[in-house]
Amino acid sequence: MVLRVLLLGVMALILPFMLSGDATADEGVLPQGEVRPALTSAHFPSRMHEFVFRNWNAVAPEKLAALFDTPAENLTAVAVSMGLPAVPVVPPQMMERGYVTIIRRNWHLLPYEQLVALLEMSPERLSVMLREEDFLWIKLGRIKPQCEVLRYHAPTPEDTARAAAIKTIVDADFGAAIAEPGEPRFDFVRQLAAPRPGIVPVQDQQGALPFERIVYSYVSVYGDPLLNPDLNPYPDGLLQRLAAVGINGVWLHAVLRDLAPGGGAFPEFGENHETRIANLRALVDRARRYGVKIYLYINEPRAMPEAFFEARPEIAGVTGTGLRAMCTSHPAVQEWMGGALTHIFREVPGLGGVYAITASENLTNCASHGGWSACPRCKDRSDAEILAEAVRIIEEGVHRGDPNANVLISDWGWRGHGDATEIIPKLPESVWLMSVSEWSLPIERGGISSAVGEYSISAVGPGPRALPHWKLAESLGQKTGAEIQFNNTCEIASLPYLPVMDLVAEHCSNLLGAADLDAMFIGWTMGGYPSPNLHLAQRLSRKPAPTIDTVLDEMALERFGPEGAPLARTAWTQMSNAFREYPFHISVVYTSPVQWGAANPLYGEKTAYGATMWGIPYDDLNGWRGPYPPEVFAAQFEKMAEGWRTGVNAMAAALEKTPVNLREDADGDLRLARAAAIHFQSVANQARFVAARDARAAAGDAATPEDRTRWIGEMRQGLESEITLAKALYELTKEDSRIGFEPSCQYFYLPLDLVEKVINCRWLLAQLDA
Repeated sequence: MVLRVLLLGVMALILPFMLSGDATADEGVLPQGEVRPALTSAHFPSRMHEFVFRNWNAVAPEKLAALFDTPAENLTAVAVSMGLPAVPVVPPQMMERGYVTIIRRNWHLLPYEQLVALLEMSPERLSVMLREEDFLWIKLGRIKPQCEVLRYHAPTPEDTARAAAIKTIVDADFGAAIAEPGEPRFDFVRQLAAPRPGIVPVQDQQGALPFERIVYSYVSVYGDPLLNPDLNPYPDGLLQRLAAVGINGVWLHAVLRDLAPGGGAFPEFGENHETRIANLRALVDRARRYGVKIYLYINEPRAMPEAFFEARPEIAGVTGTGLRAMCTSHPAVQEWMGGALTHIFREVPGLGGVYAITASENLTNCASHGGWSACPRCKDRSDAEILAEAVRIIEEGVHRGDPNANVLISDWGWRGHGDATEIIPKLPESVWLMSVSEWSLPIERGGISSAVGEYSISAVGPGPRALPHWKLAESLGQKTGAEIQFNNTCEIASLPYLPVMDLVAEHCSNLLGAADLDAMFIGWTMGGYPSPNLHLAQRLSRKPAPTIDTVLDEMALERFGPEGAPLARTAWTQMSNAFREYPFHISVVYTSPVQWGAANPLYGEKTAYGATMWGIPYDDLNGWRGPYPPEVFAAQFEKMAEGWRTGVNAMAAALEKTPVNLREDADGDLRLARAAAIHFQSVANQARFVAARDARAAAGDAATPEDRTRWIGEMRQGLESEITLAKALYELTKEDSRIGFEPSCQYFYLPLDLVEKVINCRWLLAQLDA
């Protein structure tokens, strides 16, 4: 019963995000969604001041000034009036690697005409980006807030007075640090790009790996890296470091119509495919030197705009997400799809294989979103037949091009993430069946029963869905693999890895004892940092199998030295135990402010904006918390933060005893641990602030003096704690460019957002006292 409720809940949450009929499919038209006014931040003197502050360390002042058609010194004066340095440090890679961050921070400030100008991007390019780049339109809430054109204006006396008050806060809370550059954003790209002397691939250490271990690049730009070789998704240094922690496969997102010609049937396909194929071939050759294979992640065939079918109505399938499927029951679609894969694998010798999801958020075959009965060709077929046929087309196409390539097929989304045992026997014997290890695992957090419906580290698998799927596949001669994450998950993805080694070790040990796996797909867009967590997973698979304690002791010794190792082991255990308290639910991991931590602003009044899927949390407590009552939700995050801080203290003590030559990596572990504790405590603070604010507003004049005093006290406590957390996270973020980053969402926050959070909280405190 719990599982059935879980599956219904997962689909209830995801479908509103997916079924965005308000987003036009025409490439030249930007989506609008519901007409709703943009939010303004009352702690700033004006929208112009907000824009300047928000973008001062993200976009060069000259570009900001060009948008306003005003001299740059005018905007510099505005920035300085709020305590910002006259000469900002702007990452040179922000436009290429941080465009999602720029879009998100200006979503409520600029209309499209100014947004595309700021991005130096055509409306057509932005339209494609919103649709195709990891569901960006969905992450932004499927609403483009209505913004007036923003223009420069000379500050009024009231503006000047408020700006001076902001400067006083910045000076008092941050002092000279506001002008100190810190580690540049994206500096981790430079750090990971060059090979490091003395790093030896696992293959050279211990012979061939027992199975495939595949991750995504921590430095890749999600969009179209094969078209722009300057945005190298896998520099040599990263490949070297990944190989050294046991990774022998990496993946790239691919769209078949971009990598292969369409032939006579679809002549519009294949633009620039020769360039992409040449760059892919070079990447495969380079990765091979480190013992690493390249895999293509595909959802095919991709749905197309209605105009695509005007001359070919016979291949039109079901509709969804503003697009229409290319029906895989039609021979022309089958021929093109299989032929495209054959072309790619013939043209790129040594390509490792494909990892395919046939029922993803992207509409592909007519059964991918469950509505195949609306297709005249598919209505009399079963979903099992349609899905298995899509797999067969993929498998045959790949193996015509290269019989030795691997075809990894995920059961994600099949039968609503339910029982897929009717589908698995219909698959070709040569495919590898992949399944999320912990999916459907029953859990109880804070007295609330639920089940896992996403990747989770806090809940240790394998679970009751993957195990029977693997067992059935093995009995049919298919290979099997676990989809699993060891570095991070949506539970908190804005840090590259979490030092919860006990949880990772337990899951690895459970898997090795329960299934005869051939592969691990370790991480989604998040989770590809070459971390000790990944190395731990590799070490636990050695033959003969070592004990968990043996491996953890070895790694603690290597990372913290003989005196620091025992304390590091204690820290790992304490943080692992704390993380078991995570109030897991798909609503929590998708919409709560856990990715933003103390950078998420607070609002004095309800915004009425709903939290978006992995985008903007707003103040939507009821959306954040899933099945957990507000106080249970807050209490679980606070309980987790308290236990985590105990582990942080132990790790800090370990660092003091760590030899100097090991301190750089150990200090990085401690920074990430401290940042995680801040994120967890901040979610609890924000939940309690919003609950108290809303209760006070609902009661109005009918509130008793005691209730009013209590609510104001709770709001004040939350604001004061958020100020402390934001200042601490600011220091950590300035020291470490990895904090706040995730490859597909890019930076959830920049250091200056934490300065704004302090301004935001001090303004709200003043309102409470007014």
